[in-house]
This record gives sequence, structure tokens and C-alpha cells, in this order.
Amino acid sequence: MADTNIVTTAEDVRSLEAGLDALETKYVVRTGPWLRIRRSVLPPIVTFLLFLGVWEIVYRLELKPPYALPSPADTWLQIQDLFASGLAQAALWGSLQHAFVGFAASIVIGTVLGVLMARVRVVRAGLGPFVSGLQVLPSVAWVPAAIIWFGLSDAAIYAVVLLGAVPSIANGLLAGIDHVPPLYYRVGHVLGARGLTAVRLVVLPAAFPGYLAGLKQGWAFSWRSLMAAELIAHSPEIGPGLGFLLDQGRELNDMAWVFAGILLILAVGLAVELLVFAPLERRVLQQRGLSGADR
Repeated sequence: MADTNIVTTAEDVRSLEAGLDALETKYVVRTGPWLRIRRSVLPPIVTFLLFLGVWEIVYRLELKPPYALPSPADTWLQIQDLFASGLAQAALWGSLQHAFVGFAASIVIGTVLGVLMARVRVVRAGLGPFVSGLQVLPSVAWVPAAIIWFGLSDAAIYAVVLLGAVPSIANGLLAGIDHVPPLYYRVGHVLGARGLTAVRLVVLPAAFPGYLAGLKQGWAFSWRSLMAAELIAHSPEIGPGLGFLLDQGRELNDMAWVFAGILLILAVGLAVELLVFAPLERRVLQQRGLSGADR
């Protein structure tokens, strides 16, 4: 009788293991290029075309005079003129250079700060409220202080970008670490992962979804901070930028120029989202089994 129970128990265990294996099986749903285009590319294009249609309707209804609200065609001609003169290329290059350098520095500082707040209780208690407060503070508020501290220089621009992006990155990483199951730490400890090794091999990979959300928000804050800084602080040392291009349109009282600047700023933001963060987010979800065929 005892032997029968043992056999039955063993069979139950094998059945349970088979069921768990089946649950963990990854089913790869292959989609053709047209389906991927329809899901990821067509919706933004359709939305943009609808936006242009509404814009054209509002223009034709003459709710605002033409000098205050140019048509989409006039704005497109202005964009072409800006590219033909080289002003658009110079502004794009200047803003992207400031944005990527500032955001890269923000990632380093925000990551170190987030890990310190997560691992050292005193640091979290002391700095946590201030970091959260900085996150909700409008970045434009730092522009006058940065100009006084660093003058009309690249350092002032980078200071505003850092102060806008670092809090979001640090808080995103902190939230991700807070959601790491305690079992991960115990397993890492058993396998010999301690100190910086545990942070690199256990903490950061497990907290990556929250960290990615912080990076995404940090990029948005850094781009907005940069535009605010370029609108106010511009000099030959800083060089051209999209914010400066936008301010030139305001000084010329040329709304087509202003709209062109706004669309160029929006285009960069959308490009970074669609080409960098959206694919990275999909890959993370797929690796963790959180995205199915219906996503």
C-alpha cells in the first residue's frame, strides 16, 4: 500500500512539473511586415493626417486671421525654406547635441542616486522628499539661476537639463527596486552576489521595467527643459537650437516660422519615442512574458 502511494505521489509530481513547464512555454507569434506596419506605423500616420485635416478646417473657417494661424501648406513651405537656408539643420544639430550629452549625464547621475536611495536608508530619508519635489518643479524655473551661475554658456543649458531629468530617472529606478521580490535578493546572496555585484546582476535587471519608465520620463523632462533653456538663454557660445529658432519666429512675428519650430520639436520627440523607447519597451515586455499576440 505504501509503495502504491509512493508511485502515485511520484506521478503527481511529474504531472505537476509537466504542467508548470507548459505554463512557462514561450509561444512565438510571427507577424508579417505588413501587420507590423499596420500596428505600429499606420496609427501615428492616420492621427497626424487627422490633425492636419482639423488644422486645415480651422484655417478655412477663419477663426483666427491668417497672420495668427497659418495654413498647413504655409507652414510646410516655411519648413522647406528653413531647411534650404540651413537654419533647421543647424538648430536640430545644436539641440540634439545638448539633449544627448545632457541626458547621458543624467542617466549616470540619476542611476547612482536611485541606487543610493534604494540601498541606504538614511540617504532615502534625507534626499527622497527633495528629489520628488525637484521632479514636480517646472524646469524653466532653473533657467534664471543657471544663467547667473554659469552665464550664457553650454554649462547653463546642461545644468537645466540635469535638474529636469535626474529626479525622474532616480525616482523611476527607486520605484523599480522597491518592486523587486525579496526572493531575488536571497537567491543572489546564496549565489555569491553581494555589494556592487548584486546591484549589477540582480537589482538593476529585476528593476529594469521601472527604470525604463524613469528613463522615458527623464528624456521627456530633459527635452522640455532644453527647449525652455534655449528659448531664454541663447548666445554665440551656446550656438543655435530649436528653442532659439522658435524664439526667432516670435521676434519676427512670423507664425508660420513659429509653427515650423513647434513641429520640428515635436518631430524629434516622436522620433525618439518611436525609434528608441517603444521598441525597447516591447522587447522588455516580451522577454518577461507580458506581451501577447494581441499587443
